[in-house]
Amino acid sequence: MDITIFHNTRCGTSRTTLEAIRATGVEPRVVDYLAQPPTRDELKDLIARAGLQVRDAVRSKEALFKELGLDDPATTDDALLDAMVAHPILINRPFVVTTKGVRLCRPSELVQEIL
Repeated sequence: MDITIFHNTRCGTSRTTLEAIRATGVEPRVVDYLAQPPTRDELKDLIARAGLQVRDAVRSKEALFKELGLDDPATTDDALLDAMVAHPILINRPFVVTTKGVRLCRPSELVQEIL
């Protein structure tokens, strides 16, 4: 099975998800999305394929979220996408892509749905 994880090594949920994938015997393609962020179109596609709204994919716990005024409910999806591309730390993680679909694996157990 071909699996890609958009991973942040400092995130416990991301590390747990990566371990769950490896426990299946598959070595996924690991993308350090902070160093290699997805393009705006790729990010928009991941979010849509995961069945999420753009706001669901933003890390609202990051201080930068509030500093940029993204907590304003009037902030558009386009503005949120632009902010996530400009500041990848704002992308919630981990996104996992398999042949069975895409999930934002928070909690990490959600990865089981697509393995």
